[in-house]
Amino acid sequence: MRSPTLSAGPDDTGCEDRVSDVVAAVIAGARRRAVRDGDAQIDTAHLLHGLLESDPDVRDAFPGGSPQVIRLLGYLVQRAIGYGLRWSGAVEDSGAAPAAGSGMTGWSPAAGAALDTAVRRAASRGASRVEGLDLLAAFVRDRECRAMEVLRRAGVAVAPLVTALEGDI
Repeated sequence: MRSPTLSAGPDDTGCEDRVSDVVAAVIAGARRRAVRDGDAQIDTAHLLHGLLESDPDVRDAFPGGSPQVIRLLGYLVQRAIGYGLRWSGAVEDSGAAPAAGSGMTGWSPAAGAALDTAVRRAASRGASRVEGLDLLAAFVRDRECRAMEVLRRAGVAVAPLVTALEGDI
């Protein structure tokens, strides 16, 4: 029996006022990807995929440049037909917990926690809305989330990325 899947409608109520237009588009794309793949929740790999497609600042953050980003995107595209199948029906739970009352229905605990971390990071730099680099930095802080697993498996030099992004956290 297949697990319940997301609807195409937004369950991210209250999120819109906390994220930039780019991140809102990333979230919408992650929701579509999760629905298409039959996943019950948006996870950090769905969000990473959207960030790489939509945010040039995120793409520029990768020390391997365009070749590394292209390899990552190729790896992420294979999710529905390959590496992601072992995640099918399993909730992404890296141990990170979203803030109480975050209300992120349809999000994995790790993805909800990443958004909470990104909101705090944005606030610490004086911004009212989360940008793509805030969300990427949140993934790097949770080294056990699916987004970080994808980076490691795709051969990304994670240490320089962590160093660059943690300098801004």
